[in-house]
Amino acid sequence: MIKAILYKEWIKMRALLPVAAVAVLGFTVYALLRVERAVDFRGAAHVWQIMIDKETVFIEPLRLLPALAGIATALVQFIPEMSQRRLKLTLHLPFPQRGMILVMAAAGLGALAVLFAAQAAMVWGYMHRLLAPELTARAMMTAVPWWAAGLTLYMLTAWICLEPTWRRRVLYLLMTAGVARMFFLSDVPRAYDGMLPWMAALWLFSLLLPLLSVDRFKQGCQD
Repeated sequence: MIKAILYKEWIKMRALLPVAAVAVLGFTVYALLRVERAVDFRGAAHVWQIMIDKETVFIEPLRLLPALAGIATALVQFIPEMSQRRLKLTLHLPFPQRGMILVMAAAGLGALAVLFAAQAAMVWGYMHRLLAPELTARAMMTAVPWWAAGLTLYMLTAWICLEPTWRRRVLYLLMTAGVARMFFLSDVPRAYDGMLPWMAALWLFSLLLPLLSVDRFKQGCQD
């Protein structure tokens, strides 16, 4: 049954994932080529000095991509469940209902994790070749909250999509916008290092939220 669920989710995501991969990895290559061009023109020492003095890591154009990828993935997975009334049928399959939702979410999270891991590998491999290890680590740690935002906003978008009433969808949307804002308050490199455990806790908590929406759906809540 799990294989069947995962295959169903793959069918829903298969058109989006190549587009998301091209967009995320393409912009990543562009950002990294900017770093290499700066090193070629000004020299590595000058680029290092800029990164330290101006508090930049040169990959700031990538900051919103994981969040957008997470939101888009959740939309293509969970909007059809509600708009095409598939969720009721899905919940009647011979499989634990909460487990069903978690497996569906695991499919999306797994796809995003692979995409973000590929992006992280590209950033680390490229910058490690051009920059000092300390500056490479600085860039990687600066990007960690962006990937955390992608995974968290995926779950929060699923929470909104599975909610059966529009009134609560609007409320959840406003709450999600506030959470999203939290991930992008500061442009300073490594500004969120001390908040990473809290971000991890927030993501773990967000895993439960779609289950609450499904419980409300099962109770017959509607506008």
